[in-house]
Amino acid sequence: MVDADVIVVGGGHNGLICASYLARAGVDTLLLEARSSVGGCASTVDDLGARFNICHCDHTLVRAMPVIDELELADHGLLYLEPDAAVVWAFHDRSEPWVIFHDTERTIEGLAQVYPDQVDPYRRYLADAIPVARLVLDMARTPPSAVGFASRALRNGPQGITRLLDWSRHSLVEVLGRYFDDWRLVMPAAAIGPTVWGLSPDAPGTGLAATGYAIRHLVRSGRPVGGSGALTDAVQLSFETAGGQVRCEARVESLVLESGSVAGIRMADGEVLSAPVVVAACDPARVFSDWLVDPPASARRLVDRWRRQPVPEGYESKLDGVLTGLPAPGWAASLTHRHSGLEPFGQTTIVSPDPVQLAESHALRSEGRIAERPTMFLDVPSVLDQSMIPSPGRHVLSLEVLLTPYSLRGGWPGSTEPERWLGLWADLMESGAIDLVEAWRAMTPDRYEAEFSMHRGHTPSFSGSPLAVLSARQPELTRYRTAIDGLYLSGAATYPGAGIVGVAGRNAAHVVLRDLRRGTGRLTVAPGIVPG
Repeated sequence: MVDADVIVVGGGHNGLICASYLARAGVDTLLLEARSSVGGCASTVDDLGARFNICHCDHTLVRAMPVIDELELADHGLLYLEPDAAVVWAFHDRSEPWVIFHDTERTIEGLAQVYPDQVDPYRRYLADAIPVARLVLDMARTPPSAVGFASRALRNGPQGITRLLDWSRHSLVEVLGRYFDDWRLVMPAAAIGPTVWGLSPDAPGTGLAATGYAIRHLVRSGRPVGGSGALTDAVQLSFETAGGQVRCEARVESLVLESGSVAGIRMADGEVLSAPVVVAACDPARVFSDWLVDPPASARRLVDRWRRQPVPEGYESKLDGVLTGLPAPGWAASLTHRHSGLEPFGQTTIVSPDPVQLAESHALRSEGRIAERPTMFLDVPSVLDQSMIPSPGRHVLSLEVLLTPYSLRGGWPGSTEPERWLGLWADLMESGAIDLVEAWRAMTPDRYEAEFSMHRGHTPSFSGSPLAVLSARQPELTRYRTAIDGLYLSGAATYPGAGIVGVAGRNAAHVVLRDLRRGTGRLTVAPGIVPG
């Protein structure tokens, strides 16, 4: 007797989404999460008498996907607030910031006031980038297959696919260098693309990050009321309403195989749960390195390949604080003068270094050191979302810092780095900002490892090219099946990658449901549930 038809391991947003699709299709599904609550890095947690998002992120791409409607998340409590602007792009050297709005003309009007010689290039960029961005979004909505992607490419016209393939072969600097001759139009795209991925914007294959601006003109960013974790709360409710079960504080030790096929999982406490299908919505490297004691012959090459790969290290940190009042950014006056009514902290502000400083950041990271002027994402979430206000008169500070190596020289315990970042933030504000900080905490790579089971503080992220997706060079990452019968993958390491997108969970559920339907015939799949 089995404990479930499918066991999903990992309660991040992709694992939850995968499990919810399965349960809503009539599959007896059990989700296991090692932490005391689900949500992973999309969580919102309680600390210091306030609520903090684990990751500093607006929700953009997930709002362009079918997940929210298909899982009826609005009916399960998900409500989004939309900032007036998508992002404010600021700079350590105190250059004038510029703002990207969902509305193209509003963006260009503001750009004309601070970088007028970049207006025509920005229009040329959008003419080329919008078709590529539309194709990227359309492909993300489609479960990967050569036929499916080809049909999307044809539907979007030849220019989109030709340019997508071209950009994917080049670096971000090369692609945006075709349009802009001012680094202040390039470094922001680096911040939300290659820098987040841990790569230099000069690295070949980072060119598709050039769609970052265009996507923000196509999709409105939003923030769930109550914090990022309101998304995963809604997915959990959708899952449990459909009959799914969640078990937290449930750490998996290994896979149980019979005749080379999945038969279940063994927990860290020795308990064995039986199921013919397991979806690992977690780091594949840990699955193949730690969960498989004696892999079947059919999977040994796959397992050996994963075990030979270098072990990456995390490089992201986040500082959260409670403020007794709202500071004023040094650029607030000029910003509100150009954009009447724009609240300086009503949206994310990304502070970029110049190209030399960014190159230094990458060089220092390899030495276990942190640059003097790192890339920073700053926000006060409680300005837009009043449900995040800790108590009357107080606000929540969110400051994400890149690149901060796991193997910090001297180690993270006792490091003065986090306090230095707080000083950098205060220096970007008008005087007196540091006095508004009542309490703060830092999530550094070592804490992400200890508290979120992120090996060496690293968040896995799919980094394959469009050609790799089309050709399924790594089918376990792009088609979600593995060489072990009954074992599937999902999560940030699978296509389309990290960030709040949810497509990896949706796609993995699609593959599992299709295989179950074709294999046993014992499941009744609810109409319209299988993504197409």
